[in-house]
Amino acid sequence: MYLDNFNEWLAKVSEEQKSELLSVKDDDKEIRERFTLPLAFGTAGMRGTISMGISNMNEYTVARATKGLADYINSLGANEAERGVVISYDTRRMSFEFALTAARVLGANGVKVSLFENVRPVPMCSYAVRQLGCIAGIMITASHNPKEYNGYKVYGEDGAQMSPEATAEVVKFIDATPYFDIAKESVVTENHHDIEGKDGYRLGDHITVIGKSLDDKYYAEISKLSLSDEAVKKVGKDIKIVYSPIHGSGYVPVTTMLAKMGISVSVVEEQKYPDTEFSTVAMPNPEQPDALKMGIELADKLGSDIVIGTDPDCDRMGVAIRDGKGEFMLLNGNQIGAMLMDYILMRHKEEGTLPANGAVVKTIVTTRLADKIAKSYGVSVYDVLTGFKFIGEKIKEWESSKEHTFMFGYEESYGYLSGTHARDKDAVVASMLFAEMACYYAYKNISLYAKLNELFDKFGYFVETSKSIAFKGLDGMEKMASIMEMFREEDMLVVGGVDMKSKADLKNGTVCYFEDGRIEMSDLPETNVIKYEFGDDEWLCIRPSGTEPKLKVYVSTKAESIQDSVLRNKVIQESILERIK
Repeated sequence: MYLDNFNEWLAKVSEEQKSELLSVKDDDKEIRERFTLPLAFGTAGMRGTISMGISNMNEYTVARATKGLADYINSLGANEAERGVVISYDTRRMSFEFALTAARVLGANGVKVSLFENVRPVPMCSYAVRQLGCIAGIMITASHNPKEYNGYKVYGEDGAQMSPEATAEVVKFIDATPYFDIAKESVVTENHHDIEGKDGYRLGDHITVIGKSLDDKYYAEISKLSLSDEAVKKVGKDIKIVYSPIHGSGYVPVTTMLAKMGISVSVVEEQKYPDTEFSTVAMPNPEQPDALKMGIELADKLGSDIVIGTDPDCDRMGVAIRDGKGEFMLLNGNQIGAMLMDYILMRHKEEGTLPANGAVVKTIVTTRLADKIAKSYGVSVYDVLTGFKFIGEKIKEWESSKEHTFMFGYEESYGYLSGTHARDKDAVVASMLFAEMACYYAYKNISLYAKLNELFDKFGYFVETSKSIAFKGLDGMEKMASIMEMFREEDMLVVGGVDMKSKADLKNGTVCYFEDGRIEMSDLPETNVIKYEFGDDEWLCIRPSGTEPKLKVYVSTKAESIQDSVLRNKVIQESILERIK
């Protein structure tokens, strides 16, 4: 079958694309990798390396996925097609080309399209879906993956990533769609430079270019989330912050918002503008120390105390602050989220605007330091499955039921959301609020490092680690599945000398308590996750990635000192990784 697929593509693709395929014609393994399994389309969309083949990102897989989406939208009725789809894209290789392909396929199928005139981050795409009343949104991005990757995210009408139920319907249409001879609407131009800066420009019968008008509304909306105007006015021009968009889509929106607030910021010049090769970093991921290295070097030169970095689609934010010795330390996503959440709840309490039914949402692999902080303010905490779409679902649910007022949501993988303007993580808002928080504490003569340690002193020294184990090749998914089954079938009573208290297997929805043998049903949806509890707010979680052939292992520990918590965490993680090898 894979050879039949290979030969079909050889016959159908362009001459330039054919030369790429011919370069691997004698490599059976490479052909099998490219042409055996279609690129998976799930609730996080699809993501892969940019190259020819059914398992990769290219104009044919993008067109096929978009035709499936168009057929799904048209199955909902003519009015839904008229509501349309908003399309955004980041600074990666082929991002605009894939965005234009998607727009033309939707247009040819009678679906109205609003295409951004230039790169825009994930949160602005999510915001635009709701602001324009669209039935869906498409974001062309591979987030923080290496330069060889690109991806395709789909959003529902609520601005959150498409639900599992709707995604399953879209996949049915995609599966029934061929890779070739998909109709595309004619456009005035295919040159990206011809549409830059244009707002309201008609690119095709069904395609309109959008830009500044949406930007202004977004900026006005998130400006309302500011909590410390007085402190910003006092110290905003004096505080020293370094920012890097890491060659991504965050440069304009992040610097625009900081300028509007009156906060001084220095931008890493070498990482200021789009670069499809992300040539100054090993990976454009603010979770990695290398990504903020140039920012830290500039901060040392300027005497700055804070470095902020955002990933290519500006939905994740990383931060470095100075420690007690004056050296820069990288905060992890759990620490950043905990500090932002504490700041937001504290300022609302100080201003008398903290609602009685306030609630925060986090994922099941996010620190329980968040629980401690939230409950100290009388705010409810809800855990959801990994993936920001589940946080978006809670926002939607509470808007309807009025049961709670959403105050903040975050996940350990550097994603945060304040406000309900978007239904995905928003690094523009996170950057704005972190900079404002720095101003607030500077106004109070408190360092960010001292504030973080104040939280640890009060609630315990939480240490969280995560490790991704990659499984390459066609049998990678099978290897991951067998490892998950191993843990599913066995009850690990001791890991690294630590007694396990319970095991939750979310695939079958059960929670087993080892001490007394009780088995209860979990209140979380079914998913391929196994989570162990082994102490006061301590846990271990194992799950496959939703977008890549990787197995993720999370360990969270808590102790009376940071040293004890780090050591305890290391022993447990090493013990579990040894079992996976």
